[in-house]
Amino acid sequence: MENKTNEKNVREDVVCGINPVMEALRSGREIESVLVAAQKENSKLSRILAECAKRSIIVKEVSPKKLDFLCGNTVHQGVALTLSSAVYYSTEDILDEARQKGESPFIVVCDEIEDPHNMGAIIRTAECAGVHGIVVPKRRSAPLGFTASKTSAGALEHMKIVKVANLCSEIEKLKAAGLWIYGADMDGEDYRKTDFSGGCVLVIGNEGKGLGRLVKEKCDVIVSLPMKGKINSLNASVAAGILMYKAAEKR
Repeated sequence: MENKTNEKNVREDVVCGINPVMEALRSGREIESVLVAAQKENSKLSRILAECAKRSIIVKEVSPKKLDFLCGNTVHQGVALTLSSAVYYSTEDILDEARQKGESPFIVVCDEIEDPHNMGAIIRTAECAGVHGIVVPKRRSAPLGFTASKTSAGALEHMKIVKVANLCSEIEKLKAAGLWIYGADMDGEDYRKTDFSGGCVLVIGNEGKGLGRLVKEKCDVIVSLPMKGKINSLNASVAAGILMYKAAEKR
């Protein structure tokens, strides 16, 4: 009875155990990451890791307690994976959607947003504000699984997500397509005085570090939200929401 109860507590986006993980890999489903607890490698685990390398799937080493928590204390054999709740597109798909709607492209780039709650909230606001798509890095980004999907309140199902290996290269492509790149950081111009008209890419940085140096250098304009209180920064998803709706005024 105990095992049945625990199995019901396993999240729908988590697959646990060597054989189930291998079958999920073979199925061709979109996978966010494979989680491996530190242990002696065996032949089956080696095959899983080889398949991950072949498909460029991110492998993360975690503690056995982390797997116990994710898998509801069911037998996980030291390995689990998280499934993606998102369908991935290309930036060309986003630009095509904007053209079909007769609108100037409006894109959000998330530069290493790591909290799935923040990511879900950004996706939710983006969908409401008329954003055509969101670009995220393949690594060092919040997983688009159960938590992000739930926080988005269903918006993830309607938002085009692009996952890329190199954000700077993708930003260059968007520049070449005629879009202006607006980065959100502490040392920019007051966002209220910024003209967001035309093709617009809004770049939101990491919760703690802000924009990465190379990404920031690719931005055409750096915008800031004035801080009038004793706290000198806003939550990433809150700042993103304010800027998205400011940019939406010009849509």
